[in-house]
Amino acid sequence: MLLLCFPKGANDRITATIRKKFMPSHSIQTGRRGLILGWGVVLLLVANATTRVLAHSPAEAMAEAANAFLAGLDDQQQAIARFSFDDGERINWHFIPKERVGLPLKQMRTDQQQLAYALLQSAHSHAGFNKSMQIMTLEQILHEMENQSPRRDPSLYHVSIFGEPSTMKTWGWRIEGHHLSVNFTLVDGKKVSSTPSFFGTNPAEVMEGPRKGLRVLAAEEDLARQLALSLNEEQRQLAIISDVAPADIINGPGREAEPLEPVGLSASKMGKRQAGVLKRLVRVYVVRLRRKLAREALKKIKNEGYDQLHFVWAGGLERGDKHYYRVQGPTFILEYDNTQNAGNHAHSVWRDFDGDFGEDLLKQHYDAAH
Repeated sequence: MLLLCFPKGANDRITATIRKKFMPSHSIQTGRRGLILGWGVVLLLVANATTRVLAHSPAEAMAEAANAFLAGLDDQQQAIARFSFDDGERINWHFIPKERVGLPLKQMRTDQQQLAYALLQSAHSHAGFNKSMQIMTLEQILHEMENQSPRRDPSLYHVSIFGEPSTMKTWGWRIEGHHLSVNFTLVDGKKVSSTPSFFGTNPAEVMEGPRKGLRVLAAEEDLARQLALSLNEEQRQLAIISDVAPADIINGPGREAEPLEPVGLSASKMGKRQAGVLKRLVRVYVVRLRRKLAREALKKIKNEGYDQLHFVWAGGLERGDKHYYRVQGPTFILEYDNTQNAGNHAHSVWRDFDGDFGEDLLKQHYDAAH
């Protein structure tokens, strides 16, 4: 048996819904502390919820998840989590361990945390959601490595809702903490912007303990190195801009996304296998999103022309060397660096030159309105 606890007064409504949809009345028991269900009912509920999520568009799933999250909060928590859509905080993203606004997981009950995770999952694929959760759990490793430092805490990830979650209105949301910042903007409740998107790891590879060998951003690093090592001398002259990597990503917080120089080696000057590796590398970043969102992003890149992609590498080429790379297209840029902590501390970011925080979609909306 499983005990599910809900807000005061909700049990009768939930019981009635479950009875109507799933089971005869004798299968359900209610008590003062919550709603008790047999495992058969729980499985049916999970199956039904999964079917509904899969049937939803990403925008519908995000609105439903955000509203469920907000409904589970008390008034004080809502005051911390909610902002107007026009609040300047919406574009104030960062990824270092510092004070943040929004409601932290630390100030939530377990059931509220699960609703926050459901919001995160509503926009991401299994791969993207798993990477997000693994990044959070790395904070526990840092906590132990740094003599129980209080600033290293897997529950110091903050949820912020901007505007009114809806399938018709314009709104946005963010989940952010050390090494994770995912920002979504939904214009008219349907058109979705998913950048800036930042995923980082420290350590990039866990070197000891029960999780030894874990590399959350392994594909992001290994595919880029594979491509760099495959280049001939002529290609290297264009792609490898320095034997010293920059200290960090360049299109970071506090800066509008913009193309960088030199643009590097064009995909049009790569062999077929090399161009295939480059496509796979781009795909690793994009498929962090739910399938429909990822498919739309990849279609846009394809329409612009894969031969318009450019690749840049800086730093050493051996595993463990400090290094940096970027992939730049006509409308977006991906950056990755692994330069801190003796080359065992990685950052990766995906930014859109016109579409960060839905700016291009908002412009279309305002132009149509006026």
